[in-house]
Amino acid sequence: MSASPFHLGVFTSFTRGGFAGRWSGSDTHLWPTGEFHIEMAKALERACFDYVMYEDSLMVSDVYAGSHNTNLKWGSHGPKHDPLSLVPVVARETKNIGLIATASTSFYPPYMLARTLATLSYLSDGRTGWNIVTSSEDRAAQNFGIDKLPAHDDRYDVADEYVEVVNRLLSSWEPDAVVLDRETNTYVDGNKVHAIDFEGKYFRSRGPLNTLPPLGGKPVYCQAGSSPRGRRFGGTNADTVLASMTGVGEMKRYREDVRSYAAEAGRNPDDLKMLFIIRPFIADSKEQALEMKERGKEPLEALLCTLSVLTEIDFSRYDVDAPLDQEMRTNGHAGYLDRFIKTGQGGQTLREVADGFSISCLDLYGTPDAIAGQMEEAMEEVGGDGFLFTGLSNRRSIIELTEGLVPELQRRGLSRTEYTGGTLRDNLMAF
Repeated sequence: MSASPFHLGVFTSFTRGGFAGRWSGSDTHLWPTGEFHIEMAKALERACFDYVMYEDSLMVSDVYAGSHNTNLKWGSHGPKHDPLSLVPVVARETKNIGLIATASTSFYPPYMLARTLATLSYLSDGRTGWNIVTSSEDRAAQNFGIDKLPAHDDRYDVADEYVEVVNRLLSSWEPDAVVLDRETNTYVDGNKVHAIDFEGKYFRSRGPLNTLPPLGGKPVYCQAGSSPRGRRFGGTNADTVLASMTGVGEMKRYREDVRSYAAEAGRNPDDLKMLFIIRPFIADSKEQALEMKERGKEPLEALLCTLSVLTEIDFSRYDVDAPLDQEMRTNGHAGYLDRFIKTGQGGQTLREVADGFSISCLDLYGTPDAIAGQMEEAMEEVGGDGFLFTGLSNRRSIIELTEGLVPELQRRGLSRTEYTGGTLRDNLMAF
């Protein structure tokens, strides 16, 4: 029996592509103009993807070896530009694809973010969303005058209240508040616009917003949290969740877990669309794809630097040829560290674990037909709801995905061939 259609998204950044790779192109220095990201979004829209999600961070990391030099050398976690500013640029050049930008609950004032989300909804015809992060880097906190971030789970407590404030601000105008009555010269019925007078443990806000109510209702909320507290937050607040697990079994358990939190919060679990992160290597043969996979591996220093940024652990201090330390702890991305440690439970060295580590849920390489078949089998077992692709660093990788793999998925009835909704939420909830 064929699996049901599933949703497709892309995980990327407003940053440089693979500037030194074999297929990096001749104009990678122009990424700050947004033109590459416009090209990418147009290609993904032709392939009927649900959305592009632009991740973000707010610091130049110096965790690895106590210096930012290695991070900047490899472009490991920067430079990055503001994805909230990129969204209207891409929206102007596209018509259907959803555009989700990251903003941190630790640093953005809730009123400012709610106002931005409402504004972007009009600049995109209701196609925008918010990727909710709590931030995990003390260096980012110090850019905002905060010495140290709260503990991991405490940050989610703050985020729960933050989302409540934003929700109340976004609904501070009733949907029919704008009357445009020329006879009485009344633009807005003030009786349908309300102060929220919010006073919580972490935030205070009077409201209402001074924007129009968001077009198409509340923007889509996106979240990626693999820790127990992160899963509960996603189940309670998110419309789409990004997941990085290892293998079909963990994917299925994760989905069931997050859906149980959604039900516990009084939500219909089917209203939460879970997309599993994958990075397929697509070629004309399995051998070519495997060669591509091996060739695409980053140098050990770059891998360890990226892991240091994510976990706030300086991996330069460890012997790369010694067994991985199973006692490492972090106040950063707890889910990534947990997955990394589990990978080394068999006594593998840090070098071996780093060399084989990936955020991709499945090990996919081969022809479009073979990869589509593996994706279909995984979704049949997991239960849905789709996949989030990463690793689109150049035009060749975009073409391999949109002109190679997606047509095969469409032929099998596994992904849409046209958009049926007018907003991102409409398309996400179409199936």
